[in-house]
Amino acid sequence: MSRFNEPIELMGAPGSPYTRKMLALLRYKRIAYRLLPGGRNRVNPEPERYRQRPEPRVRLLPTFYATTEEGDEIAVCDSTPIIREIDANFAQRSVIPSNPILSLINSIIEDFADEWLTKSMFHYRWSYESDIKKAGEMLPRWNNTTASDKILAEKSREIAEHQIGRLKYVGSNEITQNTIEASFIRFLERLNNILSNNEFILGSRPSSCDFAVFGQLTCLALFDPTPQKLIIETAPRIYAWTEVLEDLSGFELLEGDWLEVEGSLTEPMSDLLSEIGNVYTPYMLAYEECIKSGQSMLRTVIDGRDWEQAPFPYHAKCLDQLRAEFYKLNEVNQNNFNQIADKTNLFSLFVAD
Repeated sequence: MSRFNEPIELMGAPGSPYTRKMLALLRYKRIAYRLLPGGRNRVNPEPERYRQRPEPRVRLLPTFYATTEEGDEIAVCDSTPIIREIDANFAQRSVIPSNPILSLINSIIEDFADEWLTKSMFHYRWSYESDIKKAGEMLPRWNNTTASDKILAEKSREIAEHQIGRLKYVGSNEITQNTIEASFIRFLERLNNILSNNEFILGSRPSSCDFAVFGQLTCLALFDPTPQKLIIETAPRIYAWTEVLEDLSGFELLEGDWLEVEGSLTEPMSDLLSEIGNVYTPYMLAYEECIKSGQSMLRTVIDGRDWEQAPFPYHAKCLDQLRAEFYKLNEVNQNNFNQIADKTNLFSLFVAD
């Protein structure tokens, strides 16, 4: 029995990259949904219009509402496992590649977008004055367009202060900012090279990693002034691609649309995976060591520069999920993946201590 039934209900907000990720994916899969307005910063909620909903363990956007076997409504977050549950129960237009090696690559890129590319999103939005001003002004208005200017001004200040305070958990600070921005520029170059030959990251049909990247780019390309200017000037193809991915409900599929991964990958794809291995692998391994040793601060070297940030507990779950998928591969597929990943530093994620 599926915990999700049409129309799938979720609460989210326009400024949430993960909300945008999931809405675009539901449109592509042609699954009926209802988006409930609001969020953590909702102004003047209307209990007479919106019934009380259960709270998730951790309040994140989007929040999905599912039904247990006993008929109880529950609130769940975390887009990655939700996608896999929805994809298993709504098999049409799958976003998970059938080839297990390509599926693992898809999961790695999706995780990179959700957990590393989001560092760029958070960094640009809450480090540059023009970006802070725009986000601070718009985020509370998305929750209530009719609130008074006085209430909205106070909410804007509260949101900006709260989000800037969270930068230490995202990893954006004076020590790391050059690494974040350099990695983002390389990511744009590599994604642009892929999209010069393919409609999507893993071929001629979208995968969950496309929607993960899209979610972050709805902020970086379409909203925040500083990265938007960079993308329009250096990679206008990516700006256009982001707008196209918003609604792929009319995109039709053909057989053989996903990449072939027997033996090797295209050079643009290898370059993207190398970038992930260059920054995300050392970050995740340093995070794992930080948690194991009980340190209060994660310190390592990434891309030849010092990296320092407060650890974020959720990343342990991400690493566990990737490793579980790798170890589900049979021996032949593990060896094939290792051959593909040989020069990318990705294999280090899966090497047992």
